[in-house]
Amino acid sequence: MQKLLQELALLPEVQYIRQELAGGCRSALVTGLSPVHRVQIAAALAQEMKKPLVILCADERECQRFAGDAESLTGQRPLLLPGREMNLRPGAVSSRQWEYRRIAALRRMQTERPAVILATAEALCQRCIPARVLAEAVTELAPGQRHDVAQLCRRLADAGYTRCDQVEGPGQFALRGGILDVFSPGADAPVRCDFFDDEIDALGEFDPGTQRRTQNMQRALLLPAGEVLPAHGAPDAAEKLEKAAAHYEKKESAAALSAALRADAAALRQGMIPGGSDRFMEAVYPEFSCGADYLPGDALVCVSESGRVAEGLKQWLWQRRQDITAAEENGWLAGEFAHLQLEQDELVRVLEKYPVCQMESLPTSRYLLTPEAMAQVAAKQLSVYGGSLETAVTDLTHYLTTGYRVLVLCGGRVRADNLQRLLRERKIPAAVDYQNSAMPEKGQAVISVGALSAGSEYPGLQLAILTEGQLTARVSGKEPRRRAAPKNDPTRQKLQSYADLTAGDLVVHQHHGIGRFVAMIRLPVDGVEKDYIKIAYAGSDCLYVPATQLDLVSKYIGSGEDTSRTKLNKLGGTEWAKTTYRAKAAARDLAKGLIDLYARRQRLEGFAFSPDSPWQQEFEEAFPYTETDDQLRCIREIKRDMEQPRPMDRLLCGDVGYGKTEVALRAVMKCILDGKQAAILVPTTVLAQQHYATAVSRFRSFPVTVEVLSRFRSAGQAKDILERTAQGKVDLLIGTHKLLQKNVVFHDLGLLIIDEEQRFGVAAKEQLRKRAEQVDTLTLSATPIPRTLNMALSGIRDMSAIEEPPRDRQPVQTYVLEHDWGILGEAMRREIDRGGQVYYLHNRVENIESAAGRIRQLLGEDAAIGIAHGKMSESQLSRVMQDMADGEIQVLVCTTIIETGIDIPNVNTLIIEDADRMGLSQLHQIRGRIGRSSRRAYAYLTYRAGKILTEVASKRLTAIREYVEFGSGFKIAMRDLEIRGAGNLLGAEQSGYMMSVGYDMYLKLLNDAVLEQQGKASQIRPECSADLTVSAYIPDGYIPQARQRMDLYRRIAAIRTAADSGEILDELLDRFGDPPKAVTALLDVALLRSDAAQAGICDISQKGRQLLFRFTDRVDPPSLVAVCAMACYKGRLLLHSGDQPYLTLYLREKEDSLPAAAALTEQLRMKQEEIAGHRPQKEGETT
Repeated sequence: MQKLLQELALLPEVQYIRQELAGGCRSALVTGLSPVHRVQIAAALAQEMKKPLVILCADERECQRFAGDAESLTGQRPLLLPGREMNLRPGAVSSRQWEYRRIAALRRMQTERPAVILATAEALCQRCIPARVLAEAVTELAPGQRHDVAQLCRRLADAGYTRCDQVEGPGQFALRGGILDVFSPGADAPVRCDFFDDEIDALGEFDPGTQRRTQNMQRALLLPAGEVLPAHGAPDAAEKLEKAAAHYEKKESAAALSAALRADAAALRQGMIPGGSDRFMEAVYPEFSCGADYLPGDALVCVSESGRVAEGLKQWLWQRRQDITAAEENGWLAGEFAHLQLEQDELVRVLEKYPVCQMESLPTSRYLLTPEAMAQVAAKQLSVYGGSLETAVTDLTHYLTTGYRVLVLCGGRVRADNLQRLLRERKIPAAVDYQNSAMPEKGQAVISVGALSAGSEYPGLQLAILTEGQLTARVSGKEPRRRAAPKNDPTRQKLQSYADLTAGDLVVHQHHGIGRFVAMIRLPVDGVEKDYIKIAYAGSDCLYVPATQLDLVSKYIGSGEDTSRTKLNKLGGTEWAKTTYRAKAAARDLAKGLIDLYARRQRLEGFAFSPDSPWQQEFEEAFPYTETDDQLRCIREIKRDMEQPRPMDRLLCGDVGYGKTEVALRAVMKCILDGKQAAILVPTTVLAQQHYATAVSRFRSFPVTVEVLSRFRSAGQAKDILERTAQGKVDLLIGTHKLLQKNVVFHDLGLLIIDEEQRFGVAAKEQLRKRAEQVDTLTLSATPIPRTLNMALSGIRDMSAIEEPPRDRQPVQTYVLEHDWGILGEAMRREIDRGGQVYYLHNRVENIESAAGRIRQLLGEDAAIGIAHGKMSESQLSRVMQDMADGEIQVLVCTTIIETGIDIPNVNTLIIEDADRMGLSQLHQIRGRIGRSSRRAYAYLTYRAGKILTEVASKRLTAIREYVEFGSGFKIAMRDLEIRGAGNLLGAEQSGYMMSVGYDMYLKLLNDAVLEQQGKASQIRPECSADLTVSAYIPDGYIPQARQRMDLYRRIAAIRTAADSGEILDELLDRFGDPPKAVTALLDVALLRSDAAQAGICDISQKGRQLLFRFTDRVDPPSLVAVCAMACYKGRLLLHSGDQPYLTLYLREKEDSLPAAAALTEQLRMKQEEIAGHRPQKEGETT
């Protein structure tokens, strides 16, 4: 929009201010500016003065809003400099995303020249990494460079990176042989660097989920992973700390501080960076450096509302002093190291070096800098027309008749063309300019593509700008869509559960049942080494399973309860066979029931909706966020179903906040555009209100009537809604079970959406089924359906799953710390002071009242505190949640019931007691309840002070800390979630059978049952075990981590085709380098097992120079005889007949068993095909 900025620069007031600032005036003031004008005038001034622009805002929310407008106006992405939380508490672990964003922003300011920088006063005042250190700590990698790998690792550790076995989150690096993996803060994906001796041979990005390379790169920039880097700071930092410790030792009251300083000094001497390192930042960097030092020297600084900026800064400085005082009192921070920010007068002195323009709506008496020149601009802010083209036409007509020039900004080309068509119908001429290259002449309108947060009118220029509003999260087009991470291949998915197997875990062997995993051990057998899994069964029985057969073993996942009481099976007993038989029968019943239901629906006649219209496209373009790839796929699947002439019955699954509602509303729009009505059925009143609010806001620009039926409607209102629904005057009706009443009659119902189906009773569901037999039905479930279960059911149930979380709108600042009422009380007060609300999670109903009482004592009687738990009645709970949603409650003390609650964007602080008792997935799920607005959100995961943690809890806490600090460990977490999903989806009875055999085994049975019911029994995979005297294992030197070895053993055992084998070989080369001979032999054994199973062999074993092949009942006797008669096997191959025939192959001198077994298997398969080809066809048989 360069042309628009040139126009605005012609305003006499702008010309005057430009001349004054260029002539040496240090501070100017412009009044009469609403928020949208401030960005426009600031951008016009900066363009005219040819200077980079710095806009100082009162808070981060304003920064976000201005960023959209600045990007629209300049065509360049502005830089946002965020503040970060100072961490002064030793031992507290906190998430680092904000720190990483800040480092990336500082680096951009240091090396680039951003056209626009947006920052709050706090972000400029906060002490930070000095520019010299930042430049030193950055590492650039490119193919062809030479590096000493050990030195490079030391350099990364000095730059704040943590070394680990496998890189999963930013700030980590891993070294395996000549392969270095690094995840730089600010990067979208980690980098894999292949060394040939000391030269970088190849460089590429990889996906942390699959650990596979995704694309090659020519250069990689590694930013430091922290701001406090002792290795790059003052060499005498440790001495300074020790000197301070000696000084405080003399004071009795400062013993704790003295001990903390000595501990920090010792850590620094060892090259470690202790947690909460901001408390000795001043010792490490004697020279003071802050965000303001990174501003371009020739910048123009514009301050949006000085009074608010000064007030915000004053509040922040007061809070910072409180934090520092508390840290000093607790013995964490020494007074001489407490200079961690600029004071207000110091910031003013820094700003005086730049030309400053303060922008206000009205003249006031409070300014950051005393103005030396003043001007008042006559400008009006217009309300946005929000997609209602009719409103735009009315405003446009008014301006054109008064001789104004009008620029109309639309959210997309389709909308621009629609508006032009509407104007033509009204005989109003308007040109469309997609490039934003032209300005309208007098009495003329130009329609352009773009968006600003509000419209503007400049009487001085006789110019009006109309806009739809910031339609998109980022204005120059939506967020760039991420490359879709390759979906995990099927060999990997089932096996992920194995990656975190530890001694004592329960496992299920397909043939022997439930046992306890003891260890993975390497044993010499017949002169070769092999790895075995040792499993303990009931009594003192033990089973050694060769690593090549790990696909027969899966981790036992049952109800998620305490597994110490789970009964182990006996080896050789009949109990396991009976259990699997019962579970198999249950799975068969489930499959049969689902297939019958599906077949019945297929026969019914339904309504085929028409393909998407331009209105549908317009509706979808108006969605303010970037859709995830999963959302787009689900939308396509649902529309495809709706366009079929049979009734749709689809289940849409996805976690809370993954965007199911938007998918459903697009289906509703499609239905309404064909003249039919849609209904959304929800389990609770609160949810009904939330859906109603969302629907009204999404359909506001379209002629769609939305109504809600719930107990918040009076009898008269309900009667009126029902009458209009029957007449067809209501397009979308949202309601609770009231929708099931007999008096609800639709004029022409086309689509029924059921939200949270599992929360309706059986009778209600039956009523629904009858009602909606010929209506398209879409069921939403907040239970994430595991992909594995989805695959098992995909043949019999139309199911769409959204597994990809939305782009993290704002990271949640997370802390893991001991429970401390002082800190938590301060956190709650801080949230309430900024007008927000708090979830305090106390997961024990019996004393939840006393926890609420303690919080009331802390916060005072004025605080509005509510309680919510599962033992309350539906109406009580509904009332509490409604009060919370309306902002009547400030702190909600609750149990994990909020996990499946409603969206309340104003709740931005979450405190969890006893976080070490919860699984990662549950923590992830609950943490997802906050951080849903543009405000910064905080989560405090606490564990009891001084509590001696059990081994399990300590492991879990370590996982939580890693998950918080590096954002990793989430893949393991998703596993617990899968089970909860399976239980909900399959119902209580099937869940019981699932517990008896374990999740993975149940899935296999269900898969087989589905294939059987569909008449595809031949596709059920037979299994074959192979135990040969071959050195086939993964050496410790090749993959040192037992966990990764175990994962790979499982995945190699699951190989079914040569393509699978090639895929894993590529991965091994990519991740670990050239595999040794023992590893390639492992792949060959896996392929042999797969080929042998297809040929009807169930077991291959070796005794000295003999190979024994045993067969299943699927074997073809003529083919066995034919192979024995082959010349190459004369005198070497014996066929033993009987109930279970078997072959014995005598090996020649020095003949390898693996190629010999593979050759015989191949010959047998060829003979079977040959004989099958000559056999005469029976009636009904197909080739």
